[in-house]
Amino acid sequence: MIDTKLRTLLSLANTKNYTETARELNLTQPAISHHIRLLEEEFHTHLFIRVKNKIKLTPEGEILLKYARRINALYDNAQAEIEACTSNVRHLTIGITQTVSEVSMPQIIAIYTSEHPGTQVAVVTDTIKNITSQLKLYKLDIAVVEGDVRVQDYVPVLLDTDSLCVIVSPQHPLAKRHSVTFEDIRGEKFILRSKRSGTRALFANYLDQYNAAIKNLNVTIEIDDVSVIRELVSLNMGISIVARSACVEDVQRGRLAVLDISDADMSRDINMLCHKDFAHPEILDDFREIYHRLYSAGIDHTAEPSYAQGEDEV
Repeated sequence: MIDTKLRTLLSLANTKNYTETARELNLTQPAISHHIRLLEEEFHTHLFIRVKNKIKLTPEGEILLKYARRINALYDNAQAEIEACTSNVRHLTIGITQTVSEVSMPQIIAIYTSEHPGTQVAVVTDTIKNITSQLKLYKLDIAVVEGDVRVQDYVPVLLDTDSLCVIVSPQHPLAKRHSVTFEDIRGEKFILRSKRSGTRALFANYLDQYNAAIKNLNVTIEIDDVSVIRELVSLNMGISIVARSACVEDVQRGRLAVLDISDADMSRDINMLCHKDFAHPEILDDFREIYHRLYSAGIDHTAEPSYAQGEDEV
């Protein structure tokens, strides 16, 4: 069990109320105050200040909270790994971004668990920022993300290189084209990912070269669910910008037409990440091998696995 004082800090930082924290931890309010005072004496700093009758973490308190969360996650991981060793069951928590969830990563995980009995996987889907933050705090064993991810202290394995494309309904006038330019699509109705998505950011960077912005386009719907976007586009409700790998099956079934963007390169890597001290880094290679089996007919897999260490921080 981690230091009781750190548990108090974690709870108080969440509730921002001494009474609620005391109730949550089944302690008295003076005990909560005593724990915080001991931490402040230990680190020779103030951890909380009062602002308009509310408590707020100081910058020093934010630093200690960050490490307290990491310590708590490491303790939980240690407990889970010991239980797994005793019961011969391996527990994994894997974080994936929305785009990655659409390239059959859940199917890859399902195949892996069927081929490796005794493995249980919890999948978390979130934005790339939140996924990498959870990995940093050891709340995740593995992260699978797309885009430009700078890594430090992680083992990266390249899953694939993907690119963004325009998708339209087979009934759309552009459907018979192989590629389009910005001028071809600027007047279309768009169904786009939300502002926090990596896909949206990459498309916004593409628009910069034309001194344009997404706000200048006719965006009728913004939604994070890529499967819903594909469905709406297939019904000819608008066009969209998505990862090519996310619509392979729809193209094969004739539900969507995919167009290259001829005046830009919007390619990006899909990487799997884990900490250097992760006990089973071979799992990343197993995932990549399964991915190749599933997509060998439709995606280029010429790149070899890479374990090169990055120099920049996430």
